[in-house]
Amino acid sequence: MLFKSSACLTAALSVVSAFSIPSFEDFAIDSGLALSGLNSVALLKSYANFQGTCNPLNLKIRQEWRTLSKSKRREYIAAVKCVQAKPSNFGGSIPGAKSEFDDFVWIHLAQTMNIHLTGTFLTWHRYYIHVYEQKLQACGYNGNLPYWEWGLDVNSLKDSPVFDGSDTSMGSDGDYIVHEGLQLTLPGETAPLILPPGTGGGCVTKGPFKDMKLHLGPVIMPVYGSPNTTGALDPSADNERCLKRDLNSYILKTYSSFRNTTKLITETTTMETFQGVLQGDGRYTDTVSLGVHGGGHFSMGGDPGGDAFISPNDPAFYLHHAQVDRLFWMWQMQDYNNRKNVAGNNFFFDLAPSAAVTVEDYINIAPLTSTQYKIKDLMNTVGGPFCYVYI
Repeated sequence: MLFKSSACLTAALSVVSAFSIPSFEDFAIDSGLALSGLNSVALLKSYANFQGTCNPLNLKIRQEWRTLSKSKRREYIAAVKCVQAKPSNFGGSIPGAKSEFDDFVWIHLAQTMNIHLTGTFLTWHRYYIHVYEQKLQACGYNGNLPYWEWGLDVNSLKDSPVFDGSDTSMGSDGDYIVHEGLQLTLPGETAPLILPPGTGGGCVTKGPFKDMKLHLGPVIMPVYGSPNTTGALDPSADNERCLKRDLNSYILKTYSSFRNTTKLITETTTMETFQGVLQGDGRYTDTVSLGVHGGGHFSMGGDPGGDAFISPNDPAFYLHHAQVDRLFWMWQMQDYNNRKNVAGNNFFFDLAPSAAVTVEDYINIAPLTSTQYKIKDLMNTVGGPFCYVYI
C-alpha cells in the first residue's frame, strides 16, 4: 500500500487535482526527471479512479527491471522458462507452436495486421501482456510484470541490466557479425529509413536465454543492407533457429529517449495523435520516425526484433511493451475522463477497407484465455480486469 492513511491520500489528491502539464526545462526532460514527475502524477491520479474490486489493498506495482532485486529477477526468468516449457494450447494444429510461450507468438503473428497502426493497438497489447503476467504467476512467480525504461540505456544498450548477459538479464547482444544497417520502408513513405548497423547480429550466446530456440516465423524479416525482407515459406511451421539480437544504441537514443517519451506525453492531447506519434505513424509525425514503440523494438533488432509479426519471440518483448503500456497509462492519467476513447480502423494503416474500432469491440486472444473484454473495460489500469500501476 503506497499511502498510509486516507488523510494522506486525500491531501495528495488535492495537490494534483488542478494539475496541468508544465513546460519542463531541457535538463529535466533529458535526464528523466520530467518523466519521473509525470509518472508520480499518474500514480496519484490513479487513486481517484479505482473501480470494481481494485483498491489500495490489492493494488499491484509494476517496477523497472533494474529496481528488482537480483533474486526477484531470477524468479521472473525462471517463470519465463516455465511458460516456455509448458505445452501449447493449440494441440498440434499450429506446428511451430511448441509451447505456451510460442502460443503468445502465434496469437500476435496471426493478428498483427489488426493490432498495429489500428484503433486496437494500445488496449490489445495491454490485455495481452496482462495475460502473459498471469501465466508467469501461474508458474510460481510472486511478482508483477516489470518494464524496461529505455531512456536509461540510450548510451550503451549492451551494458544495460536488461541485456548485459548476466544471469539476471534477458540475455546478451548477439555475437558480432560483420553486417550493414537496415533500410526500412515504413507505411506511407516512399524512401527507406536508413539505420546504421548494431553491435551484434548473430545468436545470443550469453545469459539465461542463450540456448533458446525460435520456432514460428519469420514473416517480414529485414535483410541487412537492403530494402528487401525475407520470411519462411510457412511461418506457422517449426522453423527452428537461435534467438538473435543486434543491439543498437543509436536507434534507442534517436527514437526512444527520455526526450521522445516526455514530449509524447506532454505534446499529444488526443488518442489519435498519441497512438500515432507513439507508433511513428507518418500521418502524425513531421519526419520519418519509428516512434518510441518501433525504436524499442528495432534497438533489440535481429530475429525476432526486426519482424513486427513475431517480436514476442524475444523474452525482452514483454518488458518493452510494459514500458509502452506505462506511457499509455501516464498519458491517460493526465486527463483520464477524456482519454478513454478509441480512434482508427481495424486494419493496418487503413491499407484495406475495415470498420472503425469502437469501445464496444471485444479483444480476443484465445486460446491463451477464453475471457474476452470490451475495449472500454481495458482503459483503466485500476478497473476492469486490471489492478496495477507503475512506479
